[in-house]
Amino acid sequence: MVNKLAYALILVGILFGGWNGYVWATESSSGQEQLEENDIAPSEVISTTEKADSMQGERLPDEKSSDQKDDPSSSSLSRAEETEEETAPREDYDYEKGDDVGWLLIPSLDMKYPVYWGTDDETLTQGVGYHEGDFTTPPDGLGHTVLSGHRDTVFRELGDVEEGAAIFVQFEGVQYEYELEKTWITDADDRTVIVDKEEPTLTLTTCYPFNFIGAAPDRYIMEASLVDTVDME
Repeated sequence: MVNKLAYALILVGILFGGWNGYVWATESSSGQEQLEENDIAPSEVISTTEKADSMQGERLPDEKSSDQKDDPSSSSLSRAEETEEETAPREDYDYEKGDDVGWLLIPSLDMKYPVYWGTDDETLTQGVGYHEGDFTTPPDGLGHTVLSGHRDTVFRELGDVEEGAAIFVQFEGVQYEYELEKTWITDADDRTVIVDKEEPTLTLTTCYPFNFIGAAPDRYIMEASLVDTVDME
């Protein structure tokens, strides 16, 4: 009787361990894919910034409509209205938590990761999550874009990315290229990471140490600056 009970307990332990291993393997492989040759839009494509410069160059500085020539104030008002429209932050993101919104591509790891809206537990089980908050914007907002992922699944190799590496985010038909400027380790309760940024910035965060068992006490932070945008459509 004792032997049967022991065998039963061993069998339960094996099944439990196997199931946990299966879940870990499934979560590790999901939310990431091998980077393919044509995943990254080539830099030879005219970037959106170059397009804007070329469009401005096509119009002579003193070119005005007949109405504007008659009323100089209308020209100033028109330019002010255009500037306000260009700089006004977008607020019409029609996404819900868990929605697939784009891709994160890291060539130095030869990997790409689908990005989902939100960083709640359920969303992060899918892969990389976009942190929605008062101080963050999606890439097109040209502010502070923060992406998070689990250290033991999608971001387990994040520590291998070196400073100067290129990181790409593809969002709504536009590819944003960032250059990694610095990495650091901070306490899990540090509230100075997710803050407003005056320049377009991408921040990747994950728990640290990478091989820690249980709730990791620290956070691994990567900060990159925007260097180019490419219209993929």
